[in-house]
Amino acid sequence: MRAHYADLWHRIALAEPDRAAIVTAGGSTLDYRTFDAAAARLAGLLHGRGMRAGDKLAILLHNRPEWLIAMYAALKLGVAPVALNFRYRSSEVAALLLDSDSTALVYPASLAKVVEEALVGLPVRPILLQVEDGPGALIAGALDFEQYLGVEPRAHEPAPDGELFLYTGGTTGTPKGVVWGVSDLLAMQLYNAYTTVGLTPVDDPDEVVRIAADPSTPRIALLPLAPFMHGTALTSTMNAFLLGGTVVITPWPAFDPVRAYRVMTEHRVTRLVVAGDAIAIPLLDALSDLGVSQLPHLESIVSSGMRFSDATKGRLHSMGAITIGDILASTEAGALAIALTRTVDDLPSRLRLTPGAVVLDSGMNEVQTVVGALGRIAFNSGMPKGYYKDQAKTDATFLQINGKRHVIPGDLVRVQPDLHVELLGRGSSVVNSGGEKVYPTEVEESLMRFPGVLDAVVFGLPDPRWGEVVAAAVAAEDPAELDVGELIAHVGHELAGYKKPRHVLVLPDLDRSPTGKVDLGALRERALQAGARS
Repeated sequence: MRAHYADLWHRIALAEPDRAAIVTAGGSTLDYRTFDAAAARLAGLLHGRGMRAGDKLAILLHNRPEWLIAMYAALKLGVAPVALNFRYRSSEVAALLLDSDSTALVYPASLAKVVEEALVGLPVRPILLQVEDGPGALIAGALDFEQYLGVEPRAHEPAPDGELFLYTGGTTGTPKGVVWGVSDLLAMQLYNAYTTVGLTPVDDPDEVVRIAADPSTPRIALLPLAPFMHGTALTSTMNAFLLGGTVVITPWPAFDPVRAYRVMTEHRVTRLVVAGDAIAIPLLDALSDLGVSQLPHLESIVSSGMRFSDATKGRLHSMGAITIGDILASTEAGALAIALTRTVDDLPSRLRLTPGAVVLDSGMNEVQTVVGALGRIAFNSGMPKGYYKDQAKTDATFLQINGKRHVIPGDLVRVQPDLHVELLGRGSSVVNSGGEKVYPTEVEESLMRFPGVLDAVVFGLPDPRWGEVVAAAVAAEDPAELDVGELIAHVGHELAGYKKPRHVLVLPDLDRSPTGKVDLGALRERALQAGARS
């Protein structure tokens, strides 16, 4: 089906104008009519400022209704929404604004200082739309986001196909902009939207609208506890709108499990999007402290990009008839495999390939039906166009194999006797902490800029909550005098907070080989045994 999110959402708004589309905890509710009109007004404002199909609108926000209004407005115009990580520092924001060629930026007042600093190095200043999320002066020349309310709604026209940008976490270096065609993304996500509520996917836009408006269609009240900048949270939200569902937003920058539970209860949330144990464990601990043993309204939990242990899943299953979908996904390929459990009897959970996913050995042969085979997961169904402005990287990741295009993100797996796959790794160097990928080189470079540090290497250490945490071994001029606290704070000043080492092993030298190699396994073991310094 060749269709467009913006056109379908508009038609659903006409069919069910009074149904709740977005509920902000502690705030207002936008019905589908108001959501559509808000996006049309913002589209009118952006169009009046010169934005046209093919332009880029960067979104640097925590989960807020303005995030979704901005995305919808961009899609209406054929402008590409560019999802940015709100944890990034000014230099990182500037780099991605440049890389994406964004000509407009939506950001909150709480990050105005970061944005002001990021603007300094930009050759062309983007259109600035500032969202009020607390005290903070408007940046000179910026527009108050609420100005869109005074703009005449732009009349609906069939949306240009357009694109959507999702940045990788930096698995192979600096973050890469993955370019999804909007209709391609919809074609792939429609399967996920329908099958997760027990419906058969359809191939007709009229049927999509009819199903969304049908009172018998299972109603979704979705609470994304993971940020919209992550693909699973964003596509789950977009899919909820396809079903005429309601998206519940907690507009607080920090995760508060007690408040999250209260929101779940008040708004009868039926589906959660989480980042594995990092969110689920604090939520479960809070429920235990509150004496809560059942979650009667919750029907499903979706997680990706983060360790989600069977012990945690077991605790969740004990709280009701909750289906858990633990997804192995990538920015470049979407869902590659899923471990689906409905009760504790389904544990231990097992990853099974999704339609379109295969396992390729070193000779690029499909081996997903060969027990014991080792290979990389690839995907040969709906996929993005490639990496923005990086043809070499696109050619290396998106390959033609036997006349069919495949994307190979790099996840190594082994095929098990019942043909489920065991995930062995996501690359040899990347640290995956709480769903955020940390590329060691940039952290090492930051460490090396600290006075007294002669050498540095960064790696991951296992952590029960985050899956992995960033750790470092540094060679210091005077190991006894190195202030580890100041060193960690220095990295936190230069890079996003989740990239800071949580443990630091301080040594006279790193015992590099004549070729410059270090024994990472030995360093990890020493760090674990020493408890490091943090």
